[in-house]
Amino acid sequence: MVFRNQNIREGHLDLREASYTTESEYLRRITRAMPSPGDIIITREAPFGEVAIIPAGVRGCLGQRMVLLRPNAAKVDAHYMTYALLSHDVQREMVAQVGAGSTVGNLRIPVLKALRIRCPELPEQRRIASALCDADALIAGLEKLIAKKRDVKQAAMQELLTGRTRLTGFGGKWETKRLGDISHIKTGSRNNQDKVDDGEYPFFVRSATVERINSYSFEGEAILVPGEGGIGSILHYIDGRFDVHQRVYKISRFTEDVYGKFVYYSMIVHFGPHATQNSVKAAVDSLRLPTFKSFAFQAPEDVEEQKAIATVLSDMEAEIAALEMRLSKTRDLRQGMMQELLTGRTRLI
Repeated sequence: MVFRNQNIREGHLDLREASYTTESEYLRRITRAMPSPGDIIITREAPFGEVAIIPAGVRGCLGQRMVLLRPNAAKVDAHYMTYALLSHDVQREMVAQVGAGSTVGNLRIPVLKALRIRCPELPEQRRIASALCDADALIAGLEKLIAKKRDVKQAAMQELLTGRTRLTGFGGKWETKRLGDISHIKTGSRNNQDKVDDGEYPFFVRSATVERINSYSFEGEAILVPGEGGIGSILHYIDGRFDVHQRVYKISRFTEDVYGKFVYYSMIVHFGPHATQNSVKAAVDSLRLPTFKSFAFQAPEDVEEQKAIATVLSDMEAEIAALEMRLSKTRDLRQGMMQELLTGRTRLI
């Protein structure tokens, strides 16, 4: 296995995209670049300053643009040093030494040797490292849970939106609907320069990011899909006041035989391949109105079943959103802990 820049993530090795080399190349590198458990590897460029500690049971050699750091166990705890190297103060010093504002410069060994790291006595180092490791474990657990919940939701969408699995109490027929027959479709009239930081209303533009604006042109339930950029992969749902970019399609005013949020979930599952196949090929691939109008999907004849399916999926989304918020707060807490513990402002006695 070869450790590369993309394998380093927030102090840990991420081997989901592991790379391997030949036996002869491995033997050539092993004499000079064979990390042991507890060693620290640091990226030298593209970008520099990413840090990871080598865990037990993982064997590999360094790729290019990386440097190995072997802490003196009698003076410093390896996990403490990893967190210290990731701290705001040390990262800022790296940037200052390599080049102000640079993230692509070359982090040379003399720069690393000159870095100043605050180190309490070894027992306190270990207590600090243990506290931060516990925070990392909580973050990793939340990330794993969120990934599992997303997989469950994706499987539920595939089952519920095709009729393969039916909710209790429903057994009616399903029929084909065309988007042009069950909704009104048009683009907005706004431009990017109309957005306002911290604006009062959502402003849907040609990206996954929802901007803000201080006026609104529409009110009610709608699905928003960019006509270019991320063809068929970006969809938003709203029920309220909002505004729309001139290259974003607004799908609204649904007929009584469909439930808007069910249509939204159906588009998430099925619209992408249809959009890709029917996009207009040009300098920038784009979608035109006929592509939207011709999109067909399956739906229960009973609107109440559509609502029930949408409710199940909405509840799953809400659960994931709550976990993501908890994850974000935990990351902020961990960052605050690092700032307090690694500067000595807060001591663990």
